Amino acid sequence: MLPDAFFKVRALLESYATKRTTPRDIVDTLIARIEAFCRPEIWISRVSAADLASRAAALEDARGRLGAAIFERMPLFGVPFAVKDNIDVAGMPTTAACDAFAYTPAASAFAVDRLLDAGAILIGKTNLDQFATGLVGTRSPYGAVRQFESDAHISGGSSSGSAIVVAAGLAAFSLGTDTAGSGRVPAGFNELVGLKPTPGLVSKRGVVPACRSLDCVSIFAHDVGDAWEVLLQMAKYDGDDGYARRVPPLGLPHAPLRLAVPEQLTFHGDGQARQAFAATLDTIASRLALSPTSVPFEPMQRTAALLYDGPWVAERRAALGSFFETNRADIDPVVAEVIAKADGYSAVDAFNGQYALAALRREVETLFEAIDVLIVPTTPTHPTFDEVRADPIGANSQLGVYTNFVNLLDLCALAVPGIRRADGLPAGVTLIAPAGADQRLAVLGARIQALFMANVTPDDAASIAARPLPFEEPTVKLAVVGAHLRGQPLCWQLLEAGARFVETTTTSSHYRLYALAGTKPAKPALVHTPHEAGQPIEIELWEVPLRSFGAFVAHVPAPLGIGSVETADGLIVKGFISEPLAVAPGSGAHDITAFGGWRAWLATAAGTQARSDLQS
Repeated sequence: MLPDAFFKVRALLESYATKRTTPRDIVDTLIARIEAFCRPEIWISRVSAADLASRAAALEDARGRLGAAIFERMPLFGVPFAVKDNIDVAGMPTTAACDAFAYTPAASAFAVDRLLDAGAILIGKTNLDQFATGLVGTRSPYGAVRQFESDAHISGGSSSGSAIVVAAGLAAFSLGTDTAGSGRVPAGFNELVGLKPTPGLVSKRGVVPACRSLDCVSIFAHDVGDAWEVLLQMAKYDGDDGYARRVPPLGLPHAPLRLAVPEQLTFHGDGQARQAFAATLDTIASRLALSPTSVPFEPMQRTAALLYDGPWVAERRAALGSFFETNRADIDPVVAEVIAKADGYSAVDAFNGQYALAALRREVETLFEAIDVLIVPTTPTHPTFDEVRADPIGANSQLGVYTNFVNLLDLCALAVPGIRRADGLPAGVTLIAPAGADQRLAVLGARIQALFMANVTPDDAASIAARPLPFEEPTVKLAVVGAHLRGQPLCWQLLEAGARFVETTTTSSHYRLYALAGTKPAKPALVHTPHEAGQPIEIELWEVPLRSFGAFVAHVPAPLGIGSVETADGLIVKGFISEPLAVAPGSGAHDITAFGGWRAWLATAAGTQARSDLQS
């Protein structure tokens, strides 16, 4: 049994792998914790104890059949999770926090199926601001959701229950949805990670829409590494979702990321929020040597105004269809007031809004040409229930100042905890970047979280860097033999190209390896010798996106080049080769074939000295 009060994805997987616990142990612990945690308002429906036991038994049977291979077949084996109740689960009601709207789907949402297929254990469905309309967590007939540590303060929404079940240790991760910040605001209020992927990266088929063109399925977890494990399973293209797309991932830049903050920051008079953000920013700048510049925030503010004070509110009205007219009395009064704004907009207004957004996107694209990541407070303040009751729409609007614009501008975002406020409440920062930069944000977010969380280490960032999202595009398999091997000085070029390590293997027996003279950094030459003695040489195989392969090859200097290499199993792949002149007698090249690979040669005293000599 895990001693930790919180379930965490990778810790659970490690505990399962070492047989210190079983899915049944975890299910029993969860049931006891849920019963002891007296917050019924966080749930709308739960999986029964009998069904949880059945799921645990099925997983244990699969483990018995497959042994250690179960973790390859089911990368989330036995990991408990919850989903927001606007996401379909087969056989469980979907309410969107409105009983009159509820229906029972025959099929689960695509994202849920991906997680179940990966071996995760669904615990239940969580409360939300009705129809995912709100950032406060108070607009639900199932009850207002409190911040995890303070009964006086709101949890944030709309994914309120999803945040609290993770904060309370009732699930290792949960799914929310994020249209205007619903997957980030509750994360910031409850000291969690809130990962909002690039729009279209995760299918939203089987999700009750708020704004169908903008909605994203988001992830709550205790740390970035765990959230990344979950995203790796969900980021699969779904051809049946009209808004899904194959997002080309951006690689990891070798140079330090260029951070920026808005020129004008607003905290609505909350001095403690301002101080917490400044302290977090100072720590990032000093500890990570990343000093943010300032950029105009006005284009983002104008974009945000389109969401609730512009024609996009009509998309919320469209999502409800005739239900808004026939069942208005069943809708939360504040939610109804927000959605009713749609009646004030025409089709002409909708097109004019699209034109305005297109112009704003160009402005922001230009801004991101000079920076890599925008860092903002996740929220400008943390209101109490009394403050929300006094001004329900105004308080909600304040919370979206740093979140509302993100999906409209086709950006990805990651909320991570930072230094707490002086009153002890959590405070966090959100990292924002262009579409496809999800891995960049995760690597940076893990580095930032390691500054403030004792149980997060810098190793998380390295692990995320080594595991890009699954490819949804053509790739080239490349054999790497020397300075581009993992841990060697030019491996960064592969990461910058968005490449993924596949495996370590060897060439066929028809190769010789030489240490070249006068190269910086030191490099070897792999030479094909079909008619003379050779031996297998250790290589790494990498997958490189076809779209970035040409740029990668353009950086390969003479006398090296890219040709075809035969692996030990007869596979012909692209790989590093050398001009014959570079290894000819008198060239200064050293024959190091007998070592069987570049790393083995570097590990010897002769190799260390030779490398020094070659670079001198």
